[in-house]
Amino acid sequence: MVIKQFEDKNLAHYSYAIVSKGEMALIDPARNPQPYYDFAKQHNAKITAIIETHPHADFVSSHLEIHYTTNATIYVSKLLGAEYPHQTFDEGNALVLGNITLKALNTPGHSPDSISIVALDQNGIEKAAFTGDTLFIGDCGRPDLREQAGAITAERAELAKQMFHSLHNKLMILPDDVLVYPAHGAGSLCGKGLSESKSSTIGAEKISNWSLKNLSEEEFIKELLADQPFIPKYFSFDVAVNRKGAEAYAISILKVPQREQISSADSANSLNPDVIIIDTRPKDQFKKAYLKNAINLMNDTKFETWLGSIVKPEESFYLVAENEAILKELIERTAKIGYEKQILMAFTLDFGNASMEFLDSEELKRNQDAYTIIDIRNDSEVKNNKIFLNAIHIPLHELRERTNEIPLGKPIVVHCAGGYRSAAGSSIIKSKLNSSPQVFDLSEAVKQFQK
Repeated sequence: MVIKQFEDKNLAHYSYAIVSKGEMALIDPARNPQPYYDFAKQHNAKITAIIETHPHADFVSSHLEIHYTTNATIYVSKLLGAEYPHQTFDEGNALVLGNITLKALNTPGHSPDSISIVALDQNGIEKAAFTGDTLFIGDCGRPDLREQAGAITAERAELAKQMFHSLHNKLMILPDDVLVYPAHGAGSLCGKGLSESKSSTIGAEKISNWSLKNLSEEEFIKELLADQPFIPKYFSFDVAVNRKGAEAYAISILKVPQREQISSADSANSLNPDVIIIDTRPKDQFKKAYLKNAINLMNDTKFETWLGSIVKPEESFYLVAENEAILKELIERTAKIGYEKQILMAFTLDFGNASMEFLDSEELKRNQDAYTIIDIRNDSEVKNNKIFLNAIHIPLHELRERTNEIPLGKPIVVHCAGGYRSAAGSSIIKSKLNSSPQVFDLSEAVKQFQK
């Protein structure tokens, strides 16, 4: 048995290929199927099975495309309500792959339809567990994403209760030496405290993972529900896309409209003024010259997450990059969350009809009361460390909808924890307020004010 873990660092997503005697199964494949085809070719294997542990909220899966390309069977829980060709795969079901066996465990908690997959070797010995978003390394899946999404919805408290029993009655009873392979790692919003480690064992998790500690059901539920991170706008949208099955990755990307560089007022005027512009250029370049109605969401490791947190599902937008190579990459990354069809036009830019002044941080130090300070960090960050006592807190993912709460009598300074989000936040406010008052991005200078 050969197990290959594929990692998408930007989405903190792990997918898997399992090979045995020329047959290959995939678990929770990412949007781009090509790496799996390459791996199958490398091992002279045929992809015969695709298993979805649940309908994912944070990325679009390629399960349906791989099915049509390879004729592999898609296996999912009957509770998922899949709208594509599939075979149900629930507790009591197993499939043979070469000389190994993959068996299903129903492990609800993150979602009502979650399953985990246990791999048994040719002697019937349990060797590995692919735990999806149920058991992570150092944490377990959040239970609050399926209250309004999926074929089956469930209240977070009920799912938290189910999670307790899935962990303690299904996964913890596996042998201590069974390898644990989760669907996500540190940085994912599908949990709140995931480890940097990419795999573990059941025994190691019993020692180090809070969710497997000796807590009562009531204590576990209380802890699990506390301080979960925000839910990006695109999560429920991706659940629906994955239940239906996405269009082929390469075909969908080719459909994205592109045009040559915008380098003049005439070409800029051809854009729809009611459509937002996602400008991914570096912030210093953006501030010198950008198009009105633009949001500076820079090309960074968290681009997909913040795109899907700021832009609503099915909302059209323009996509801007500093060159064609980066533009191509960002279209592909946009497709990972299923937003490629929302790109009204993608182009590079060498023109601007607006600019943003740079802030004198020394002046802010001398007279903080002369500014309205907007803190766009997440709730948990502000709870643990308020940088400016009089700052107004509006998290970035809510900012477009809440700019009317910002007083307009003073210049506005926007800050986050390190400078990436404040570039987006200040440009959002600037696009909403137009010319008055002044809007500044505190950027990396925020570190001068942190204790």
